[in-house]
Amino acid sequence: SVDGACFGRNYFSRASAPDVEDVELANERAAVLAEVASLKKLAVDYLHPEVGVTSVDGACFGRNYFSRSSAPDVEDSELAEERAAILAEVASLKKLAVDYLH
Repeated sequence: SVDGACFGRNYFSRASAPDVEDVELANERAAVLAEVASLKKLAVDYLHPEVGVTSVDGACFGRNYFSRSSAPDVEDSELAEERAAILAEVASLKKLAVDYLH
């Protein structure tokens, strides 16, 4: 008698079997397709500015009161103390210079 497994057909390595992708290649393909979809959306948004924005996060319109150009400058306490010491020294030097001249 002949074993039935000897005549089994290999469905994976036959010439007419569908090609199977690697997992890495499938992930790469998915990443490329996602990037292409986002680029297509950007291109459509650029070419059709008349299409309005549908939803916008409220935080997008928040105003930064600290780094705007019209904000008052804030300095460290160390810097303020150093500036006060330098101005006091300059004032005393000016007084000495005036006393020396007159």
